[in-house]
Amino acid sequence: MVKQAEVAADLVRQENIDRILESAERLFRHYGYTKTNVADIARDLGMSSANIYRFFPSKSAIHQALAERMLDDMYRSFVNIFNQKLSACEKLHLYAESNHKYTFEMMTSDKKVHEMVVVAMEQHWPVVETYMDKIQLLLKSAIRQGIDAGEFPEQDENVAARCFCACIAQLSHPVLVAQFTGDSREPSVWELVQFAIHSLKYGALDKPR
Repeated sequence: MVKQAEVAADLVRQENIDRILESAERLFRHYGYTKTNVADIARDLGMSSANIYRFFPSKSAIHQALAERMLDDMYRSFVNIFNQKLSACEKLHLYAESNHKYTFEMMTSDKKVHEMVVVAMEQHWPVVETYMDKIQLLLKSAIRQGIDAGEFPEQDENVAARCFCACIAQLSHPVLVAQFTGDSREPSVWELVQFAIHSLKYGALDKPR
């Protein structure tokens, strides 16, 4: 009986958290992150600010929870790519293109979303760092698959994954995507990805002695 009551209380709590996050995302998208405060979210939900603080200690905590939800959606879509029966080169190519497409649509469709993402990136929130660590693991696994299959020469997959990320940063970093999209002087998505994969195939570096 006590356990059932605890489960019911947890469900109610999660429902309230979801409502707060949905309201916050709607207001952030409409008014912007900096112009929206906890009182606005409370007013939108017909509750007191004190009630909001029962679930989130600050507006920043709400924003981080939203960022975590958005990044989790992205991560799951990328996991699906890496779980496909494709070569390592195909997985890396599809991942980079999908990452750019998702980021481009997110950053160019709504300037208010751009503001939210910039804040998260600049403040190095733990949820962003955790997401990047998980992406690194996916890349390392794909690169190791490529090494074992003979697509890439033997190399340190940890270093290779970091270098691959750095090489395609212009395709995946929200600020860079917004800044360089449409600039004819910049390489295309295909060119950047091909360059990164070519480096894995032929550009493995030995550390200087």
